[in-house]
Amino acid sequence: MELLKDTLVAMLRTMKLIRRFEEEAGKMYGLRKIGGFCHLYNGQEAVAVGAVTAMDLKKDYVLTGYRDHGFALACGMQPTVVMAELFGKANGSSRGKGGSMHLFDEDLHFLGGNGIVGAQIPVATGVAFAQKYNKTGGATAVFFGDGAIHQGAFHESLNMAKIWSLPVIYACENNHFGMGTNFKRVSSVEQFSVMGNSYGIEGHEVDGMDVLAVYRAFEGALDSVRQGSPVLLDLQTYRYKGHSMSDPQKYRTKEEVERYRSHDPILIFQDRLLKENQVSPELVAHMDEEIEKQIADAVRYAEDGAEPSLPSLYDDVYAGPYPRSALVGM
Repeated sequence: MELLKDTLVAMLRTMKLIRRFEEEAGKMYGLRKIGGFCHLYNGQEAVAVGAVTAMDLKKDYVLTGYRDHGFALACGMQPTVVMAELFGKANGSSRGKGGSMHLFDEDLHFLGGNGIVGAQIPVATGVAFAQKYNKTGGATAVFFGDGAIHQGAFHESLNMAKIWSLPVIYACENNHFGMGTNFKRVSSVEQFSVMGNSYGIEGHEVDGMDVLAVYRAFEGALDSVRQGSPVLLDLQTYRYKGHSMSDPQKYRTKEEVERYRSHDPILIFQDRLLKENQVSPELVAHMDEEIEKQIADAVRYAEDGAEPSLPSLYDDVYAGPYPRSALVGM
């Protein structure tokens, strides 16, 4: 393997952390500790971890849609502040005002979560424009689902990215369903990787259930975009849970889900590392124990957090500084 052992172990650990976090988030939602919308990332962990591992978050940026917990953790956000944000607490990453769909950490170059389908695509194009204008040498990767790829903003963004030679990777997490509709029912082109051809942008189909395949794809794409050639990636993945927590999943069979679960990206990667003596069964067991403790600490941190104060409704609305008394009168 071309990656160092420490990196491989870290990739496995992050994938396991994301999965365990999402399992607990689903449980907390069922207990009504989490309100509002909640979109889980179970099954797609290889995409976030493979992509982020290939990137340099000292100069590169990541943007995604509302299924953002996995990317938040992969970029280095702590499970404590992410869980607190899901709980709507003031000690959350967005002070309890963003919730599941709007995780964000500027210091880690993770520019969010976006609750509007496809809205992150033109935003990321603007980030890439700023990177080129300021000559930072950085690149931007934006992730979106197959349901967003037909938005007009996607096509407009690709056109501009090519014209301006922007350092941006457009990464479609094709989990096969836009909400409850199979992508083949609503797309005249089923091979999304060719959709960049209209704009002179190279496209590649990637096994999104193989973390190393994702890593290699992003490594190559980053080389291209840093030289001014945008790239489109069609990441073939699958979500094990519903579109959101309110989804009864009547549009697919249990047999289909189980078929994909038999090729679980975490277990495949773990088995490979065990076979090649990159990890030991003892290390894996210790890793699982550590993650369990992290998740328990995250829930405790969230439960102990305070509710946002009523006056905080006015924080971050205006650039200010404006006296809160003046804002109340508006």
